Amino acid sequence: MAQPGPVPPGQWREHLPYNSTIDLATGDGAVIAATPYSLFRVQPATGEISRYSKITGLSETGISVISMDEAGTRLLIAYQNSNLDILYRQRIYNIPDIKRDNSAGDKTIYACWPLENKFYLSTGIGIIVVDAARYEISDTWQIGNGGNPVKVNGFTADAVYFYAATEQGLKRLPRNSTNPADYANWQTVSGSNGLPAGACQQVLNLGGSIILQQQDRLYKLEGSTWTLLYTDGWPVVNVHVSENKLLISARQSNGISRIRILQADGTVVRTLENSAAVSFPRKALLLNNEPWVADQYAGLSRFGATATFTNYTLNAPQAAGSGEMLVYNQVFYASSGAVNDAWNYQYNGDGIFRLQEGEWTNINRYRFPVLDSLLDILSLAADKRDGTIWAGSYGGGLIHMKNGPSFELFKQGYLDATVGDPGSYRVAGLMFDSGNNLWISNFGAAQPLKLRKADGSWKSFTLPFPLFENALAQIIVDDFDTKWIVAPLGNGLVCFNHGTSPDNTGDDRWKKLGRGTGNGNLPSDNVQCLAKDKSGFIWVGTDNGIGVFQCPDQVVAAGCDAVWPVVPAGNFAGYLFQGQTVRSIATDGADRKWVATPAGVFLISASGEKVLEHFTEANSPLLSNDVLKIAIDGHSGEVYFATRKGTCSYRAEATAGGSNNEELLVFPNPVPPGFAGTIAIRGVVNNAIVKITELDGKLVYQTRALGGQAIWDGRNYRGQRISTGVYLVLVQEEGGKERAAAKIFFINR
Repeated sequence: MAQPGPVPPGQWREHLPYNSTIDLATGDGAVIAATPYSLFRVQPATGEISRYSKITGLSETGISVISMDEAGTRLLIAYQNSNLDILYRQRIYNIPDIKRDNSAGDKTIYACWPLENKFYLSTGIGIIVVDAARYEISDTWQIGNGGNPVKVNGFTADAVYFYAATEQGLKRLPRNSTNPADYANWQTVSGSNGLPAGACQQVLNLGGSIILQQQDRLYKLEGSTWTLLYTDGWPVVNVHVSENKLLISARQSNGISRIRILQADGTVVRTLENSAAVSFPRKALLLNNEPWVADQYAGLSRFGATATFTNYTLNAPQAAGSGEMLVYNQVFYASSGAVNDAWNYQYNGDGIFRLQEGEWTNINRYRFPVLDSLLDILSLAADKRDGTIWAGSYGGGLIHMKNGPSFELFKQGYLDATVGDPGSYRVAGLMFDSGNNLWISNFGAAQPLKLRKADGSWKSFTLPFPLFENALAQIIVDDFDTKWIVAPLGNGLVCFNHGTSPDNTGDDRWKKLGRGTGNGNLPSDNVQCLAKDKSGFIWVGTDNGIGVFQCPDQVVAAGCDAVWPVVPAGNFAGYLFQGQTVRSIATDGADRKWVATPAGVFLISASGEKVLEHFTEANSPLLSNDVLKIAIDGHSGEVYFATRKGTCSYRAEATAGGSNNEELLVFPNPVPPGFAGTIAIRGVVNNAIVKITELDGKLVYQTRALGGQAIWDGRNYRGQRISTGVYLVLVQEEGGKERAAAKIFFINR
């Protein structure tokens, strides 16, 4: 199933993983699966899949529990931060009270059980009752010994009692109690009548009988006595009641997993095991007597009458990208590697994700065993000679990913091992120069700058000054062939120009930049990222804002200090992002800068003297305020954001401009009835004047393109929506020459 395609300007897309499912529910004949990021719904009869995420209206990214009400119409979604949504008839109702509550205690929601028009939440402080019809919190029951908080793992009821499985044992309360919030009204059942004392993990109602889980044992209440119903010694992950049967998901310490389906008397009627769909089952249920399995690694699967199964695999990246991103020839690449603040590797083996024409390809050790040792892929570079991709593993060396794909690996004999870590070949930065030479940051090596020349030969460079841990990372190449290199761990910035030839070291020029006038004037020595704009200026992001080098031609010769852009703020002014960490900077087709910070995404003007946009979780579908990387597709204007909670993108107005208007594209065209978005006119000459006219030449609207794209809201200068008809797009090129470039077909009802 292809991912939903490109969106109009001003709209968002999510690029979230769907291969890991953690919870299940059924309603209206459909199966709803929760991932750690979002939801998807499957219609079993047709196989149709619908996605639900923050982009489509959910309040958060990061789900912990889902539960359907008894009527099968309202779905409660509990998030990891204790926020709640209820999805009802395609509308989303948010209940933020638990999230906003500032009282101390563990507000994590561990389970949810529906009864009539209420949801009973099992939390770290007790039981919280949600009124599903009124979309509000109706009560909180803190039932721990002495009225203290207690972690509740599960909740249910029979005709007489409410039951809570807690860390202090099983507790019960008469359903007709007038004050369930009074802990004294709750009786501890564990430790008597055959039920052992101690914590219990779940309590369930199976056809009117109460079933309790304690570790790997299930007990059944018969009259006033508890009897052992079932145990097989397997550690239990989840127990669920569905269609009057018990479904037990279990996993041993050696990784072997299975699901057992039990009758009410404990008889095993079916076992699901030795299957690619049961690798780490998190929950299983029945729909029309067919088992459905939510698996942490295998996604969502449906079993038939035999051991065969159907896996519902959504077209999506395998994991959330946290490394570098790259767009080349309208193909998007994201790497999944990461390091911590001390630049230690994190053993991330999720590899590289590629989005091409709406289809995702996951390139990693799970599909290609040759990549098994290539963890923490941090850097990417495109070879313009053949379109192949080079990637740097922080510890595993350099990868050349050829079409096919096939792979060529470079470690010993090409790269140097990290000083003090002889098995580690750390590549933290890659960049091709204008001569198709590939420059490589060999982090921690004795000679940390490497070069793979266009002819395939290699060369190493020794720095003429000391760097702590020989730390080199991101590389960019300016218009004068000078390499600008991030030197992490407080080392500042390194500049290198090889002069006439990389082989002639006699005219090499080096410069180490840091804080202070005459020394580079960086806002901080903790440099995070680099970018080159359309004027050739070098933008440097640090943990204390941004510095801009406007004289890169002089940096290794006469020297060059960074300027700090000043942004007006009311009656005051301040340096751009002073006091903030700038993690990534990307330049769009209009030379505007997109900036990633822990406080969201900023769009600033070309000069850096004005903030044009500030996207956050609160005011946009941005998945997280904690933004790590940014990449831009200059052809479409789509801006990709790698955040702490996954990757999303925004279709911006600016694209890279061309030298002519021969590839002009209008989207959408025809403009359908009721369309309320913006119309993109893409592929015009850089910053051209674009006019919309009637066929007789009467002017309807005029604007200037941002880079290579102009946008229009379908209204004339009076703000009126235009009539059904055919309209001309006229583009005024440099020198005032104007020509008809396209037609727009506008349809109104």
